[in-house]
Amino acid sequence: MELNLFWTDFSQKELEKIYEYYRENAGVRVAKNLVNGIYNETLKLKNQPRIGQEEEFLENRKQEFRYLVYKNYKVIYWINEKENRIEINDVFDTRQNPAKIKRTK
Repeated sequence: MELNLFWTDFSQKELEKIYEYYRENAGVRVAKNLVNGIYNETLKLKNQPRIGQEEEFLENRKQEFRYLVYKNYKVIYWINEKENRIEINDVFDTRQNPAKIKRTK
């Protein structure tokens, strides 16, 4: 059974920030290609929701968070079986320090 993808407001804003950064620093085409690539990578989850590895930084949470990696970007998600969907919770550059990110959110 195919699951739906649900991007939280936070994850949508993070994707928009990525787009804006690359639009300003590398151009519209690069920004679009990167954001489309990240989004398209998540489409795999509809039929294979457990392909991502478990996220060790969030292992103490009630939900089982997993992640996918596209280029330098990590997409954090969990499988919401009650709602029959994959919830995308965050997208961030893996070149950043996770402890720093955790403090700022």
